[in-house]
Amino acid sequence: MNAAVVTFGETMALFRPADPAEGENATDYRLSFGGAESNVAVGVARLGGRAVWMGRLGDDVAGRRIRRELRAEGVELRVTVDAEASTGSMMKTEIAPGRVGVQYWRAGSAGSRLHPDDLDLAALTPATVLHVTGITPALSASASAAVDAAMSTARATGATVSFDVNHRPSLWRERDASAVYRRLAAQSDMVFAGREEAALLVGEMPDDGLVDAIAALGPSTVALKRGAEGATVLAEGRLLHRPAWPIHPVDTVGAGDAFVAGYLAESLRGAPLEGRIDTAVAAGAFACLGRGDWESLPHRRQLELLAAGDGDPVVR
Repeated sequence: MNAAVVTFGETMALFRPADPAEGENATDYRLSFGGAESNVAVGVARLGGRAVWMGRLGDDVAGRRIRRELRAEGVELRVTVDAEASTGSMMKTEIAPGRVGVQYWRAGSAGSRLHPDDLDLAALTPATVLHVTGITPALSASASAAVDAAMSTARATGATVSFDVNHRPSLWRERDASAVYRRLAAQSDMVFAGREEAALLVGEMPDDGLVDAIAALGPSTVALKRGAEGATVLAEGRLLHRPAWPIHPVDTVGAGDAFVAGYLAESLRGAPLEGRIDTAVAAGAFACLGRGDWESLPHRRQLELLAAGDGDPVVR
């Protein structure tokens, strides 16, 4: 296989009000889909990289739509169609100005029944990047086993392992997520986390200390996603800080996935560290400029137009 990002997890149907201002009183909803790992796959594909997404979907309208849309975005699929369980779903509403709430209906879903046998582990080669998140091991015992199997195969074949903490408190409830995250980080080459997520791994401390402490677990690259403050990345023995783009965010859901996609897409291209971080920060900003989990992820031509910066608001 040529250089590619290979990822897997649960992707669900997404319902959101056609008019976000109506909040919970909305009667007109739009149907889309979302999932951290498939968001990353779309982001990588839009930036010109090869992306493979593996998962388990129901034999239903939502599952068929997800497969169709991901293919249309240029993502290669390895999907198990589950005839006994439905595709999970979620609803996103604006609960206060600038704050979005997401509710999930995923118990017993097809995605939660993900199993090691659903993964095409032969897709992992020294040229690939395996990307996993902390969401998948929380879904079920079989999904957690799938993460372990994929990471073990990746380590054995020489693939690069990328881990985004992507903490979802509602999935862990009374279980200890921190211990699982530390174990996954120790087996990874790259770790991505927000401030609070990083603290789950190593405790509360200043940003540079968080990055150093996570690196001490084993990964050679640690990227701290700092939202409106930008990013801090430790890689190649260097610590770099990048400010965020000055934007007026519309919806921040998916921004972290966009950041990861930008970094991994540039890694596939062999870009220097500065280029990887700059694209990651830019992609994260783009994701905040529209509604939806993945719809606002940038294509490379958009980043190139922005870099050109000729000031003309109309491109002909």
